[in-house]
Amino acid sequence: SKFLNDKWMIKNGFLNDIQEHKPWWWNIKVQKLNLSAPLILLPEVSCQKAIEILQEKGYDQAPVVAESGLILGMVTLSNTLTSVLAGNAQFSDPVTEVIYDQFSKIGLEDSLGKLSCILENDHFAIVVHEQMQFNGNGSSFMKQMVFGVVTAMDLLTFVSRNDKK
Repeated sequence: SKFLNDKWMIKNGFLNDIQEHKPWWWNIKVQKLNLSAPLILLPEVSCQKAIEILQEKGYDQAPVVAESGLILGMVTLSNTLTSVLAGNAQFSDPVTEVIYDQFSKIGLEDSLGKLSCILENDHFAIVVHEQMQFNGNGSSFMKQMVFGVVTAMDLLTFVSRNDKK
């Protein structure tokens, strides 16, 4: 089953990549993609406002992140429009009604090879960075910060611009 699938094992962090004939970019870190800062929506943004913001800013999707920093999911322009037009959501509903809560995360230190495995099945991945945060009493915890959203087009653009062949 999936445990015999090396790509699934790599994507989920259970196996370091063992591919024999890796492309030149396979071990380069995700941080080298030079992603632009993401557009982030708070959960109370309405579907109507989300559509307007995404269209105005030229984005297809955006992470929905709670004020606490918890990543709730991704809102996409097409899913929002489809949900509203099908009557499954109203323009006035918060974007949390139409978000994808199944999404892949990848770290800045992860390889483009791992990203490539994720993008074989997913349209995008949320790039996260772990950050230590301290409370007033001195206790600390790790918090994931959204660093960007990466698509197959971002990977393809990087590879084609930097092709070593």
